Amino acid sequence: MFRLDGKTGLVTGASQGIGRACAALLARQGARVVVAARSLDKLESLAAEIAAAGGQALPLQLDLSQPAQVPERIATLPAEWADVEVLVNNAGVTDDGLFARMSLEQWERVITTNLTGAFAVSRELIRGMMRRRAGRIINVSSVVGLMGNPGQANYAASKAGLIGFTKALAREIGSRNVTVNVVAPGYITTAMTDVLPEKSRQELESVIALRRLGTVDDVAAAVLYLASDEAAYVTGHVLNVSGGMYM
Repeated sequence: MFRLDGKTGLVTGASQGIGRACAALLARQGARVVVAARSLDKLESLAAEIAAAGGQALPLQLDLSQPAQVPERIATLPAEWADVEVLVNNAGVTDDGLFARMSLEQWERVITTNLTGAFAVSRELIRGMMRRRAGRIINVSSVVGLMGNPGQANYAASKAGLIGFTKALAREIGSRNVTVNVVAPGYITTAMTDVLPEKSRQELESVIALRRLGTVDDVAAAVLYLASDEAAYVTGHVLNVSGGMYM
């Protein structure tokens, strides 16, 4: 189950964290994966790790803060990697601040990268999916897009926007056998949460029904399911991966 043999995937924000875990898992399940992000060194390291484990990966330097450049970057993919069937729009940034003090630059940077970037990559790949009548688009949002969070008006708006984008696109292209879904992670263990004081970590865990932070592998497993044939009849769905923090 959940095999992706013969399929090509593309994961944005693949150089670290959730994106890296998603790319590695898709490759382990048989997909060959285009790993995309700004940091070419990190992508090359990931591609080497995937190759060492018997998989296939191709680095693609891609800066989604510059969405107008996406078409020319996607066009550099070799022909044998160009028919992407599984797209994971994971790249995202934060630039937090109280709304009364938030600058237009802070707002636009987050919206452009997180939301317009997903639009730009999806637009480049969707015609091929529709033509082949096969495709999976998985947008990585956040429970913040469902519930809001003080100091993150820009981030919450971008992640809520991804959900609306997903539902509209799912209705638009469902007849072409292309599904579009969302994974909405909660608090996930990262380098940032690793340095939290124990009291702060306990406070975070206290609002989570499962009483632990999630892992990048928890999120990657949800992405794999939505990418697989087993999820062929699931579209327009928001899969909440928050351990019960948000219900």
